[in-house]
Amino acid sequence: MATIPTLKENLVIENIRPSIEGGRFMLKREPGDTVTLQADIFRHSHEKYDAAIFYRHVSKKKWEQAPMHFVDNDLWEGSFTVGNIGYYEYKICAWTKEPKDVPTESPVMKLRVDPVYSRVGTWYEMWPKSQGTDPNKSATWKDCEKQLDYIAGLGFDTVYLVPIHPIGVTNRKGANNALHAKVDKKGNPLEPGCPYAVGNKNGGHYDVDPELGTMKDFEHFAKAARAKGLRLALDIALNCSPDHPYVKSHPEWFYHEPDGSIKFAENPPKKYEDIYPFDYYNKNYKALWQEIENIILFWADKGVEIFRIDNPHTKPFPFWEWLIADVKEKRPELVFLAEAFTRPKMMHRLAKSGFDMSYTYFAWRSAKWEFEQYLKELTQSDAKEYMRGIFFPTTPDIFPKYLAYKGANAFKQRYFLAATLSSLTGMYNGYELCENIPSPIKEELADSEKYQYKVHNWSGPGIQDFVRRLNVARQEHVALQEYDNLDFHYAQNDQLMVYSKKSGDDVILCVCNMDMDHVQEGIVELDMAKLGLQNDSFFFLKDIVTGESYVWRGNKNYVKLDPAKAPGHMFVVKKI
Repeated sequence: MATIPTLKENLVIENIRPSIEGGRFMLKREPGDTVTLQADIFRHSHEKYDAAIFYRHVSKKKWEQAPMHFVDNDLWEGSFTVGNIGYYEYKICAWTKEPKDVPTESPVMKLRVDPVYSRVGTWYEMWPKSQGTDPNKSATWKDCEKQLDYIAGLGFDTVYLVPIHPIGVTNRKGANNALHAKVDKKGNPLEPGCPYAVGNKNGGHYDVDPELGTMKDFEHFAKAARAKGLRLALDIALNCSPDHPYVKSHPEWFYHEPDGSIKFAENPPKKYEDIYPFDYYNKNYKALWQEIENIILFWADKGVEIFRIDNPHTKPFPFWEWLIADVKEKRPELVFLAEAFTRPKMMHRLAKSGFDMSYTYFAWRSAKWEFEQYLKELTQSDAKEYMRGIFFPTTPDIFPKYLAYKGANAFKQRYFLAATLSSLTGMYNGYELCENIPSPIKEELADSEKYQYKVHNWSGPGIQDFVRRLNVARQEHVALQEYDNLDFHYAQNDQLMVYSKKSGDDVILCVCNMDMDHVQEGIVELDMAKLGLQNDSFFFLKDIVTGESYVWRGNKNYVKLDPAKAPGHMFVVKKI
């Protein structure tokens, strides 16, 4: 039998947007952002009514109020601005003006305000052991510290470290992913092994590899990085080598074979005998979850602000929802990057579950239509409300075929795209040197530093000046620091991709030659309104890449791009 309601409501509030699965997951913003909400609001009969958004930071008791206004067909809209990082609560209220009645309220929803560096960042991925000069041994933290001026001088703002912990000895991998590392006559390994196999007699996830130095050395490195304006990001690999202390102290945290032995990691048909994965629902799983949070907070206390999580798609979603929420309640300034090159829905769910940033398919996009389709998905669909994509041209695991044996033109083009399409971009050390010899068996560089000692010729030829120019532009132009302000324009030539970013009066217009090897030319047709211009306007263009200047009129103009000169135009647009 239905129950007669006691609440005397006259209005309906429905279809609130943006909303992620009906409020199941939170919107994400950064300080200073405007949150614009829409909702369908109506009531029976003909009385006039009004509506407003009520919002507050969770640290406050008092609600603030922002008015809503009628748009059309029962659609109402309003907005408010968020300030501090952390969580905000908000709801929509509607009421009849005359006669006054009981206001109708929507459910209370939450959004998360993350640090600005969750949306804006220019990362340099450092392999610490490869920062020295001896190809037969590891570099040290002191060697890494010497590289900081070089990195800052290239215009990067974040140093991203691969795992820095002690590396397992049992089943240690050798050069070029050999199943076993070379050993000396006493059986001691002569190769460093893969840093994703964490742990040996010297410690585990709370420790630094003794080959790099001591914890004090790392702390000195972290302090030096901060002094140069560089943030630290750390790769957290939630794996254990067979030698990790957890194997003896907490064997229940791992999967077991029928004979009781601990199970190696597998990605059929591959087996990773140097790694044990955690069982996130073991009989003592709560202790495991808490320990992982303790690891994150430990390194946060050491100066790490951003955590790149290796293969998060192999762990349960409820774990990530709990971990990230709990960490951010304690340390809202911390940021999480999901390293998940997997199926799209999996990547989107990780972002919804709390990750601030996500790796993307950027490295596997090459045609103009692929970029336009993919970037519209990331920056113009509902995904922009919860997912921030970072663009790396290459990684230690990904070296696309189109860069194999290529020269500076190709490397410039891919970094040009990465640096101008997203507000988050990164570069793997050595990319600026155009290292281009591929592995014959995997989609990565030959002689990968993942498995062997390596040195780089940092003063050698490369594209350092080009990288610096783009990175400085990213620092100076607020339009390049926004993520969801990307617009595409039309070009008759499919080898020319035209796009712009606008923030207030700062307007950047890019024309990229998608052909790495040949001159391309054609007419570009601009959506003038997206540039803040009238259809027949004259406007001034200054190319950040080449220093050239032009005056254009109207929406149709001619472009010719030679990859030997520059991969594209990066215009600052000014009204005349």
